[in-house]
Amino acid sequence: MIDVYSWPTPNGHKVHIMLEECGLRLGRDWRVHPVNIGQGDQFQPEFLAISPNNKIPALVDPVGPDGKPISLFESGAILLYLAAKTGKLLPRTDRQKFEVLQWLMFQMGGVGPMLGQAHHFRIYAPEKIGYAVDRYTNEAKRLYGVMDKQLSGHKFIAGNQYTVADIAIFPWLRSWQNQGIDWADYPRLKDWFDRIAVRPAVQRGVAVLADARKPLTDDRARDALFGKDQYKKR
Repeated sequence: MIDVYSWPTPNGHKVHIMLEECGLRLGRDWRVHPVNIGQGDQFQPEFLAISPNNKIPALVDPVGPDGKPISLFESGAILLYLAAKTGKLLPRTDRQKFEVLQWLMFQMGGVGPMLGQAHHFRIYAPEKIGYAVDRYTNEAKRLYGVMDKQLSGHKFIAGNQYTVADIAIFPWLRSWQNQGIDWADYPRLKDWFDRIAVRPAVQRGVAVLADARKPLTDDRARDALFGKDQYKKR
């Protein structure tokens, strides 16, 4: 059984959804271990042993590519591993595969970091810094525009097949309101979003640990996520 160390964040949801879309079922093929990032669980030595960057998610598969256990961190790497393990959600021809991978990298290098900063400065920052709010809100809108344009000629993000690129991007767009987005400005992306949201495996994936996450309201959680606990030498 695959062990997944996670929390109900966009990056956690990516892996939950991928597992379910690959036909792996929670409780039968994989189990989840909550890593409460608001309480500092990500700094525990046993978690750092498999995720040295102290970020969720991480995965341990007792049956790796050579039949031996393998541990992985970084959500994008985990998506690619599961695609390789199951033979699903990543095209096999080089041309199609690289077309998908460029959009996966687009999420990892752009959508995730920039929308994360938009969340931080719009919602979580202890003081509202106008320059930062404007910069990251505008960047969020730019990225939404890139995706909306891409969907003008394709059914899904990387073409006409549902792939890891869609799975990687979707969870980050679930908090569109916090990012200052008006869906009316991105009709093609909104149609894509709605089609992804009703997929049974997606619904199962975003439900994992959903009841465990609480609003970020206390200083301890802020220190764990954004403050002194995050920057301690370990």
